[in-house]
Parts: sequence; structure tokens; C-alpha cells
Amino acid sequence: MTNKSNSQNTDCDVVLIGAGIMSATLGVLLKELEPNLTIEIYERLDVAAAESSDAWNNAGTGHSAFCELNYTPEREDGSIDISKAIKIAESFEISKQFWSYLIQKNHIQLPETFITPIPHMSFVWGEDNVNYLRKRYEALLTNPLFKGMLYTEDPKHLEQWIPLIMQGRDQQQKVAATRMDQGTDVNFGALTRSMFSMLQEMDGVTMHFNHEVKDLKKEDNGSWRIKVKNRSTGDKRKIRAKFVFIGAGGGSLRLLEKSDIPEGRGFGGFPVSGQWLKCTNQEVIEQHQAKVYGKASVGSPPMSVPHLDTRVINGQRALLFGPYAGFSTKFLKEGSYFDLIKTIQHDNIIPMLAAGIDNIPLTKYLINQVRQTPEDRLEALKEFYPEAKMEDWELEVAGQRVQVIKKDKEHVGVLEFGTEVVSAADGSIAALLGASPGASTAVSIMLTLLQRCFGDKINSEQWKAKITQMIPSYGLTMADNPELLQETRALTNEVLGLNTIHA
Repeated sequence: MTNKSNSQNTDCDVVLIGAGIMSATLGVLLKELEPNLTIEIYERLDVAAAESSDAWNNAGTGHSAFCELNYTPEREDGSIDISKAIKIAESFEISKQFWSYLIQKNHIQLPETFITPIPHMSFVWGEDNVNYLRKRYEALLTNPLFKGMLYTEDPKHLEQWIPLIMQGRDQQQKVAATRMDQGTDVNFGALTRSMFSMLQEMDGVTMHFNHEVKDLKKEDNGSWRIKVKNRSTGDKRKIRAKFVFIGAGGGSLRLLEKSDIPEGRGFGGFPVSGQWLKCTNQEVIEQHQAKVYGKASVGSPPMSVPHLDTRVINGQRALLFGPYAGFSTKFLKEGSYFDLIKTIQHDNIIPMLAAGIDNIPLTKYLINQVRQTPEDRLEALKEFYPEAKMEDWELEVAGQRVQVIKKDKEHVGVLEFGTEVVSAADGSIAALLGASPGASTAVSIMLTLLQRCFGDKINSEQWKAKITQMIPSYGLTMADNPELLQETRALTNEVLGLNTIHA
């Protein structure tokens, strides 16, 4: 699919690889900042946002660190480190400002269910976990980003907040929960497709589905020569671009390796597949309206944090529980079983082996997850929802997540649970590696990319003024400025329809 631009052009300013939330965000930012830029977008599938940006895959929570306990680790002295939670919460506020700008300017048309008020809750049981949650709550309340958070250990309050989770629970079990009514559910698939629709209406933008980038090489003049194959016809073509963004999710690592930039050497990837239990009983779905996150079991990775998750997908309420991890050598849900093997290079094999040795508990965890029976998965669900019945749930396959393996100063190779922007020294190419909390923080990540790759322009008065128009808090820290936070939240809540927080 192409728009009114000439599809035979072989030269452009920017090539975006992958039609997910990251490429969409970067493309819109660039066209707002430089309307005359020519952009070509290449997606290997026949529709945008079909991999991790899709609501049924990984994206959807609206990560804002209100309820995700892995963002607030306990230090050795027993205190709670909230630095990552503050960073993620602020990043989500920035995303909301950008989306509000696009809606106010009538740039994107979104369904009302694109973003929905959904309480974000953390729920734990056992004395040690209750003590941890209480300390976490007290630490978070010191920052204005978490103003309004509630905490209770009272079962009667919890029966009102989360009746499904409290039904049939041992009355003697020590429990606690936090609740943040500022939480949301976001359909990132709908958002991504709306932004690409906007881009396709702009002069100088061409979008190609069923086109796969096979190779890319730096030319002597500093531009990039990109080889693309049409997966429908088998036709091949070459494109030259001044700047390339590799936003292909799990497929980014292989393309980064093909670019052969020094900054990309030594990176590896560890794929983790996911599954959900999806509720099929509408009566059960209606009894729960919250995103409730628990604490990952000892020895399990951060991405395995269990949660009973209300989502709104295509206008319909859905209820998911998981994720259940698994292992696949694919780097994309619609990828190849040879993906992992193809990324092994002489410069990353040692970091990958070292990370594997350091993460033997993770390997054991994944093996146990793969071996789980339906009864095992039901038992995990019953820890959250004691009266769960097998016939009310079915297994749904989620997207692939590829965790970053890289060298650091202290380790030969380390496994990272987050996102990583890798860019060339001259700013002519950048790639995004990693996974959660990606989609929710896409705007902040792309602003970081612009600073690295368009540093001369982003510091100009013209770009600064435009970015501030799109993101009023740009250059300021909301975590240290309660008045600014209150002002921007009031604006985004009004535009995004989040004024009324449903309990």
C-alpha cells in the first residue's frame, strides 16, 4: 500500500523500518518538526502494528509504574528504590501530552476506547510482601507523580476494590493493595494505525507493506543504501536515505548487525515468548475492572510479573491473566525459528554465553514454564482468583519479546530487561532494541533518539519551540514540579477523556 508519493523514488531523507509504535511516533515527530522531509516506511507484514504494538500481544497496559512492582526494587538495606518508577511515570505523562496535541490538531482520529480510565493496583499476600508494599507506598507518596495513591490492608476495602480476587480467599491470609485511579488502559494498535494514517496523507511519505529490508550499507557520501524485497511479488529494489531508523521489534538486532556500525557490535538478544489466559465468561469479566499486578516469584524474571488485567480491545472489555513465559528461537511472532541463530556473531557470542551462564535461574524458569500443563496455569491463576474455573479461560499466544544482551564494565555479558537505543556516532542510523515498557514510553525514547541523531536541529530555537508546543513540559521535570504536573495532567485528562476516573 502506498500513498500519493511516487513509489519509484529511490532517494529519500528518512527510512523507517517496521510499522510499530516506535516508527509511527518518530515519523510523526519528524514531519511535525520538518514538514518537507521525505520518508519511506517499510513493513514486512500486510498491516501496521501487527507484532508487539498489537493489543493482544504485549502492548496495552499503559505502563506508568503505578502498579508494576519490578520498577521499585528493594535495596539491601530494606529501603525502596523508586528512581525507575519516577522515570517511567514521567515518560508516560510525556506520551499523553503528545497524543493530546495530535488529537487537538485533528491529526489523528481515534476511537473513544483508545485510552480508558482503569485503576492500576498492586496486590500482595504474606507478611514480607505486605511489609514491602507498605514501604513502597510510603516511598512513592513522596513524589507528586504518585499523588492520590491509596493503600489498604483491610479485606473489606479490598472486597470493594477487587471482588473477584477476594472471593473464596483465606480470611486469615495477610493481604495488602495499592490503588491508583489515574491509571489507564491503552490500545497501542489503534494509536499506531491512526498515526500511520496521518503520515500517509502527508506529502513526501510513502508506506510499503509486505516489504522486507534485507540489507543495508553505509556509502562513502554518508548516506545508506537499503535493499528491500517485496514479499508478495519477489521484486527487489534499492533505496538511498540520509537517515535510517530500525524499529522492527525483534527484527531490529539482525538489521543492526548488517549495518556494521561499531556501536552495534557485541549486542545479542534473548527471545522470550508469552501466553495469556483469556477469560471467555462475560459474567466473570464484568466483575473485575482493574489492572492488578502481583510480585514475581523468587527466581523468575521481571517480565514474568503476574497480573489480572482488564483491557478494552475494539470497544469490548477483556480480561487476561499472565503472562506465562515460554521459549522460542523466533524473534518475531511472525518470524523464523532461525532468528536466534542468525544473530550470533563473533563479536556477541561471548557476551551471549556469559549472560546465559549468569542467568541459569532464568533458563530453569523458562523450562518449567514450557512444561506447564493447563492445570499448572490454572493453579497460578487461582493464587489471584481463588474461584477460577478451567472452562472460563482459554490460552492466547502473545507476542515475542527479545531482551537485550550487551557488554558492560563489570560483566562480559549482561541481560537487560528494558529498551536500548543504539545509534551511530554520526547520527545517520539508530536502532531500538529490547522490550517493556517500550510502547508507553515511546515519545520519550524517540526524543532521546532525536537528541542523539539530530542534535544540531533539536537545539535550534525552531525545533525547541515546536517540541514545546507538542509537549509543554519539554525540558522540565514534572517529578520536581507539582504545579506543572497538575497543569499538564488537567489538560491531557480533558483531551483524552480521563476526567472521570471509574472505580
